[in-house]
Amino acid sequence: MILNSCVDPLAHRKRVEVIADDEAQIIEASRRMVQNYDFVVTSGGIGPTHDDITYRSLARAFTLGKLAYHQETLRRMEETSRHRRWTKEQTPEQKLAREQMAWFPHTGRDRVVDGDGVEVLFVREDIWVPVVRLAGKLCIFPGIPSLFQKMLDSLTLFLPLPPREERPTRLQVFTSLPESSIAPYLSALQQRVQPEGIRIGSYPVIQKGVYVSLIGSNKERVKELGGEVEKETHGREVSEEEALEKRRRQSGSYGI
Repeated sequence: MILNSCVDPLAHRKRVEVIADDEAQIIEASRRMVQNYDFVVTSGGIGPTHDDITYRSLARAFTLGKLAYHQETLRRMEETSRHRRWTKEQTPEQKLAREQMAWFPHTGRDRVVDGDGVEVLFVREDIWVPVVRLAGKLCIFPGIPSLFQKMLDSLTLFLPLPPREERPTRLQVFTSLPESSIAPYLSALQQRVQPEGIRIGSYPVIQKGVYVSLIGSNKERVKELGGEVEKETHGREVSEEEALEKRRRQSGSYGI
């Protein structure tokens, strides 16, 4: 789902990795990603069980292994669950396991200084789980798909994005033709406009058609090329909202 709707639809996704519940692998991959990319997301491994080792592993990667309970997260956790009977019946060991979900990497500072530090971002008031951000780049998310998506959609306000008028323009065209039928044209188009810094992408929707995406900094030129794509693919321009909703429905129908 993150590939379909990142925090900014124009973000250029570079790499996706699946990491085992292995501390050494998490440490190596997270350090490498933070060094090489501007924005890194982890998903999962922050629950109460023995194999939820994301916070601990990332603490060893970025905060010399230091962790601390985050009091505001504990408060929100308790407030959310105070009406649930099972919380009052938990043993001390079970309560400790639940509180593990608020045991975050810790440096002793509340803000990032020179790329070093931990931030706890409550991106939605109706979700007690925060996004924990390390080194100003690496954002730690839960693995539950619906929770992940809601929090990702709400993260934009916490990112140092340029003003909207300074961001590239994206135009999307939907065609009912199969992707193979438009592939030769799109390949030739990408080769033709690459010197202009314009990116062409295609995203099929099974048994429906294909979304063709044009991204570039020259709004007028992107609009002009969009008209050409409409003509060549017998398609029509669609809004970001329409394209995003259809892709989400497609992802949901296949359990992604």
